[in-house]
Amino acid sequence: MDKRNNSDTISAKNITTVERKSDRELVVRRTFNGPANLVFDAWTKPELLKRWWAPKSFGISFVSCEADVRTGGTYRFVFSHPSAPEPMAFLGRYLEVTPPTRLVWTNEEGEEPGAVTTVTFEEQGGKTLVVLHDLYPSKEALDEAVASGSTSGWPEQFKELDQLLGAQVASMDGQSA
Repeated sequence: MDKRNNSDTISAKNITTVERKSDRELVVRRTFNGPANLVFDAWTKPELLKRWWAPKSFGISFVSCEADVRTGGTYRFVFSHPSAPEPMAFLGRYLEVTPPTRLVWTNEEGEEPGAVTTVTFEEQGGKTLVVLHDLYPSKEALDEAVASGSTSGWPEQFKELDQLLGAQVASMDGQSA
């Protein structure tokens, strides 16, 4: 007998696709079961981001999450890994924040310019199509990101996000009953 719960069955239908669109572009897509405002909140509220952003299989812990999510605001995410001598910080600036349909931010943790990430949220009948578009400054920068594995976590992260949203939607349904 299949012991998966209903949210697992629904999650299995929502496939994450990761596609290299050009020498400098990576596009990740997934439909989530929930309205755009809930999905957008999961990307912009630190207490929610910390619950899904770090892929569990990477063995990293989300240590701190600072996010001033407004156009011109900044973010700083700090992660630790048992094998790393010190925590790793990821930071950048929000270029555009249009709730609940669009986020654009920079990735500024390296010496060289980083990728610019654009995420769109398109609600379709109570579900939300999320399209993440990373534009890297060069072919070499994207090649390095792919080779390092830093782009490989999206399917796992999105599965975690799907589970978080499933719990939130179920909670909302329980409150309205």
